Amino acid sequence: MMQFQKHLTLFIALFSMALIQAQDKDKEVLNQLLDQWHKDAADANYEGYFGAMAEESVFIGTDATENWTKKEFQDFAKPYFDRGRAWSFTAIDRNIYVQKGGVAWFDELLSTQMGICRGSGILIKKKGKWHIKHYVLSIDVPNDNVSELTALKQKRDSTFIADRRKMR
Repeated sequence: MMQFQKHLTLFIALFSMALIQAQDKDKEVLNQLLDQWHKDAADANYEGYFGAMAEESVFIGTDATENWTKKEFQDFAKPYFDRGRAWSFTAIDRNIYVQKGGVAWFDELLSTQMGICRGSGILIKKKGKWHIKHYVLSIDVPNDNVSELTALKQKRDSTFIADRRKMR
């Protein structure tokens, strides 16, 4: 019985180490995927950029109206890519969390032409390849500036909210 427990303990330890190594490898792959995705936008690589997104993906931009399917986002972004430069985001910091079963999520702090922004999203693995399934971009607002920003947005936000309530 003692021998069995030793073997079981060794098996569990080895299995755990293999799982951690697999997650670390996935994190490395996902970091590269996200860095390349941002680079593809900066280089206006339309095929590379949208090829990294799952077919049923969603992109949520900084404006309240920007909640796009992949096709809608492609239609919006095509003119930017056609002119030779879309947007340029560089990760300052990124956290990636990998779950068994081909699901991962992340958050990132970005340097952009809009200043500091945040991105977050969900990635899925299909047929051995990772894809961006859901991405949310938001502009960073220091807490000390929230009341100024709220005042700046008040009229537009009120109109937007009233219009959305009418649509229900």
